[in-house]
This record gives sequence, C-alpha cells and structure tokens, in this order.
Amino acid sequence: MAKKEITTYKCSECGYRSMSPIGRCPKCGAWGSMEEDVSVRIAKEGIVASVKTAVPISGLEAEEQERIPSGIEELDRVLGGGWVQGGVTLLGGEPGVGKSTLLLQVCAEMAKRGSRVLYISGEESSGQLALRGRRLGLMTQGLDLLCESDLPSSLAAAEKHGYKFVVIDSVQAFRADSEGGWAGSPNQVKGVASMAVETAKRCGIPTVLVGHITKQGQIAGPKLLEHMVDVVLLFSGEQNSPNRLLRAEKNRYGSTEELGIFEMSERGLTAVSDPSRLYWNGTDLGSSGVAIAAALEGSRALAAEIQALACPTPFPYPRRTARGIDISRLQLLLAVLERRCGISSRTSDIYLNVAGGLTLKDPAADLGICASLASAATDLELPSDVCFIGEVGLAGEVRPAGRTNMRIKEAERLGFKRAVISRRTPKEAYPIETLKISALKEIVDLFLKR
Repeated sequence: MAKKEITTYKCSECGYRSMSPIGRCPKCGAWGSMEEDVSVRIAKEGIVASVKTAVPISGLEAEEQERIPSGIEELDRVLGGGWVQGGVTLLGGEPGVGKSTLLLQVCAEMAKRGSRVLYISGEESSGQLALRGRRLGLMTQGLDLLCESDLPSSLAAAEKHGYKFVVIDSVQAFRADSEGGWAGSPNQVKGVASMAVETAKRCGIPTVLVGHITKQGQIAGPKLLEHMVDVVLLFSGEQNSPNRLLRAEKNRYGSTEELGIFEMSERGLTAVSDPSRLYWNGTDLGSSGVAIAAALEGSRALAAEIQALACPTPFPYPRRTARGIDISRLQLLLAVLERRCGISSRTSDIYLNVAGGLTLKDPAADLGICASLASAATDLELPSDVCFIGEVGLAGEVRPAGRTNMRIKEAERLGFKRAVISRRTPKEAYPIETLKISALKEIVDLFLKR
C-alpha cells in the first residue's frame, strides 16, 4: 500500500502542531520552539478503519493506590500519604535550597525500613554525596549511589536489582540517545523524562526527578515535562532564612493545598512541629498595622502575622508593595477599604508583609489583611488578643470561612481571647469569645475609633 511522508512542525514546549514553519507557537507563545517532524501516513485508498469499543466507567473497578511512606511526615502530608507504586514525581527548587538533602534523607529513611533505594546523580560524584551523607548521619545499608550520565544503563540496573525507590538528580544532567541536542535542551529533557516514566510505570517503582528552576521561578525545560509526571513539587525558601516550604503544584493522587514546612540546620532538614509559632512570635509590639489572621494551609490551621505600613509620599503615584500575598489582591482590598469604609490611602505608600515568608492564598485571610491595612492607614493599634477570620467581598461584606471551628481552636491554643468572624457563620460552641460582623466597616467601629 502506498505511503506518504508529511512534514509538520511541532512545538517542543507544549506539543502544538502546525503544517507550516512559524517563529512563535500560537498556543504557548514560545519563540523558536517549532521543530520539524516528519510523519508517514498510509494513503487513503483501500483503508478500512478499525472500530474502537468504549468501556462504560460504571463497569470499571477503581483500586485504591497503595501508599509507601517516605519516612518524613511533612513530605507525606504534601504527597497525600506517601509515594505511589509507579508514580513519577518532579521536585523543583532553586540551587542550594536543599533538594538533594531532602531526597537523601528520604532515601535513608526508606532504606532503614528495609527498602532497597537507588540514588542516580548526574551532577555530583559519589564522594561528594558520601561526604554529605556522613555529615547528615545517613550512612545506611540499602541506600546505593550511582553517579554517571548514562541513564539507560542506570535504569536497567534499577530494574535488574529490584530497587523499590529511585531518585534521578537531575533531569537536566542526562542525555537521551533517541533525541538530538545537548543535555538540558527541551528535546533531551523530554527524552530523559520519557525513559524514566516508562521504566517507573513498567516496573512499578516510585521515581523522583529533580528539576532546575528558571529566573522566573518555574521548572526549567518544556512545559510538557510537568504534564508527563504524576506529581510536581516545588521546594522554596528565603536565602537568609532557615525555613523551607514544600508545595504540590500538581498531584494526581491527592490534594495540592497541603504545605510542608521544614527548617534547615547542620544536621539536615527537620520538620517544623508548630508552624503557627514559626509565623507568629507571640509578642505584642504595640504597633499599628499588625493583625493576626487564622488561615488554613491544607488540612491544618495556623496563625499568620500580617504587617502593614502606610507612609505619606509627595509623589502623585503612591507605591504598593506586598510580600506574601498577590499585589492585585492588595490593590483590591485597598479599594474596598476606601469605598466602603472611607479609609483612603491615595497619598501614602503602602507596604504589606506576611511574617516568616509565608504566602497566603486562603480567601479567609482577607479580613486580617484589611484590619492590618486599616490600622496602618489610621495609625491606630489593634488589640493583641484578637484574630480575624473571614473573606471580604467587593461590597464590603464579610463572608464566612470554611472550617471556622478548627481555626478558632488553633487561636485558642495560641492564647487568643477573641475572634472576629462573619455573622453568617453557622452557630457553634466556640472555645473563645466570637465577635460577629456583617460588614468590613464594623472593624473600624469596633477597634479603630479615635
């Protein structure tokens, strides 16, 4: 039967195909990513298309995925209970944040529990890894190192010797013979990831790929890499702070809302047992602009200290700076404060910070943010025994937060005496006094009257 070659152009970043060469991918916007791809199609004459039979979802049996504990509770929290057989996880983070340290500790913990573990490194020598392992006290039987750039033979060794867990550090350091280009190029990254995913799925071995980070904070390589794996983890932390945060950007086996908190020390990474104490020191500075929000990070509540500063400016365009919340969220809440509460910040620079490097995505932190901004703008101090729980709408209304009881119990444990919540919150027996409000303006009437 006659065959026909058809030349198409495929984007190495997102996989978009075009019939003609173009400089910029119309789907993802990447420049210079369209590569020639020759496909062979059989001529239409005489072809009988095969008919596929669909299977009803109601007739399929869903099996619960067996979890393999990593030995580190904070990591298991983010993963959703542990590793999954055949699951592939991509771990990204800035240089020096502690990716290799975390994975070495995980490997050592799993080896102590009787699992044979293989750590494949294309960036460090076995001597370097051994020095780090000795310093951290991770010299454990069952943890094997393989330091070379030949990934196919390394994966073959993992399959042959029956390893139960594999780490590949990093995906940008290896080459795939099936792809062109140098190590770390989009095609090579895709090829290396494909080999790792195929081996993991075929052998049922949980596998972790370590990825580099770009200047924009995204995992280096084609976006297709994140689509190929089952879980994407981001490990982050300030350069001058020992605190490290682990979040899931993608998780096919669990939630992406959990947060893992670690502290880096000379003995490696240790889990932070009381995160509220990490983000709130419990001291009363007696300053305006400080408010405490009871926020949720996944399945646990913590107290977040929000600090705001309003400084008069002679310039016509005042500055807005935020750390820990999105800048557009800050501007929205400032507009609500001005329109609904009469608190203007047009002549002041506004600086807002969430203490400890925490990033707040919980909508129920809005009330604490607004209280902090209002206190800074009026230069009046808020009571130190009050925490704020609630979402703020554009009409200035205060909406109830989910799992309010859990938040208030955490506030009570930390010594707070009162909690400001929405009046529409369901009636329950709370362990501390609750001040119920309907509108944001009531915050001003309660605490910020001169």
